[in-house]
Amino acid sequence: MTLWRWMRRADIDDGARPGVTGRESAELREARRRIKLPEQESEVLRRAAACLSQAHPPGEGSTRS
Repeated sequence: MTLWRWMRRADIDDGARPGVTGRESAELREARRRIKLPEQESEVLRRAAACLSQAHPPGEGSTRS
C-alpha cells in the first residue's frame, strides 16, 4: 500500500474523510459470507427438487387411485 493510500485510509478511519472504514469493510465481508451460504444451500435444494421431479413424474408408479 502506498503512503498516499495509507494516509487516506487513516483519515477515513478517523472520520476526517467520508468513506467506508476498515471495520465497516470487514463487517460487510463477514455479512456477505454469511449470506452466501444459505443462498448456496437454497440453490442445491432447488436443483435437487428439479432433478427428483423429473425422475418421478406425478402419477407414475403411484399406488393411489
